[in-house]
Amino acid sequence: MDFADYRTFDAVGLAELVASGQVSADELLTVARERARAVNPRINAIVRDVPAPEPSDGPLRGVPFLIKDLGQDFAGLPTGAGSRALASRPAAEHATVVQRWLDAGLVIFGKTNTPEFGAKGITEPVANGAARNPWNLAHSPGGSSGGSAAAVAAGIVPCAGASDGGGSIRIPAGCCGLFGLKPGRGLVPSGPGAGEPMHGAAVNGVVSRSVRDTAAMLDVLRGGEPGAPYSPAIPDEPFTSVLDADPAPLRIGFRVPSSITPSPDPEAYAAVENAVRVLTELGHQVEELPEAPFDDAALARDFLLTWFVSLAFEVDETKRLTGAGDASFERDTLIMAALGRATSAVDYVDAVARRHEHTRRLTDFFTTHDLLLTPTLASPPPVIGAFDLPAALARGADVLLKTRTAKMLRFTKIVDDMVDDNLGWVPYTQLANLTGRPAMSVPLHWTAGGLPLGVQFVAPLAGEALLLRLAAQLERAAPWFDRVAPV
Repeated sequence: MDFADYRTFDAVGLAELVASGQVSADELLTVARERARAVNPRINAIVRDVPAPEPSDGPLRGVPFLIKDLGQDFAGLPTGAGSRALASRPAAEHATVVQRWLDAGLVIFGKTNTPEFGAKGITEPVANGAARNPWNLAHSPGGSSGGSAAAVAAGIVPCAGASDGGGSIRIPAGCCGLFGLKPGRGLVPSGPGAGEPMHGAAVNGVVSRSVRDTAAMLDVLRGGEPGAPYSPAIPDEPFTSVLDADPAPLRIGFRVPSSITPSPDPEAYAAVENAVRVLTELGHQVEELPEAPFDDAALARDFLLTWFVSLAFEVDETKRLTGAGDASFERDTLIMAALGRATSAVDYVDAVARRHEHTRRLTDFFTTHDLLLTPTLASPPPVIGAFDLPAALARGADVLLKTRTAKMLRFTKIVDDMVDDNLGWVPYTQLANLTGRPAMSVPLHWTAGGLPLGVQFVAPLAGEALLLRLAAQLERAAPWFDRVAPV
């Protein structure tokens, strides 16, 4: 098989070829590695090689696969998390999701680029360098699963491991013309090293070119584990079985402006307008919402407060495990960690407790609507380096960090800049994380400049099957699988 043939199949299709004897797992791995050698120097998606294991006899046997270098541990190899401090510390055991991928027969041969500790919506770590968008190398593939999205968009693999703590599956999917579904809280395990990262806001999943690949991967991953905090409710039927039947007409409310970004880019409006047109033609009832069905400004504050505190813990834990000093971490990471340490325990618990208020308001919305529709991004994918801290602010931050007075950062312009940089272009995705609801980004729009800009759908609790059914319907009505990035 050559690359031209390889790229015409999704992961399920490749597995069918292996099962029927039309192609071998070794042949597929050879094509994937050759493609990686050809394009990875330009997109910087893969940052670590993995000795490819002999594939297990599972439903996806022989399909080449990549895992994210964050939270998806492969025993004996470092999980670098985009940090120089962790670049050499090997994992003691496979993450549960990695073991399930191996049991399914996937052939893992590399780990993908991610920002330090997954703390940004772009993938530009000092440790590994910037990942680049295959649709335009000057632009970001998003983050924090940016390396995985770049690899899939460039055709190295049809599907790759990803995770999502504030949009990190949906943002890169939206940037790279891919399908990305964030499962609801608890459906996919996070162990054995963690129970509920970020109080359940962070979950594992994939980015893919086809809806059925994501459904098949969700069938592989779903279900609890002995060390989990609770046992999730598992649907009676496989997710792959729901894709053929169109959903009944749905009531969908859409909203484009947000309190964080009151004037999104015209391309964000165009993306939603295009989605509304397709949905209406399919018979769904779609209406514009006069206001967001939740307090989006308060939710953003709560998200960032808990994010900064979690990052402070990550930095301190990494120092304890490795003996690393501040010089092993990026400036932005140290700034965010300092802001986290400056947060009182009471304020932190208050922000976590308020998640219930956001969930109640979203639940009220779902009494009259089936789904919430927004852009995935408020603007097209940014250029590489767009969010670098200005030199003057960087020098000021360095002084405060060195003099151990970094808590004063709360009173500087740096905080406003970091809020704008972290959420200004992606103000929509954190809702699903804090409320634990499933959400997906669907690639229905490309900008005038040829860059993808996805649309997001948020569903009620246990709405994964509904999202997949709608995504499959949209995929049939407005196909995207054959749209190929220039790289």
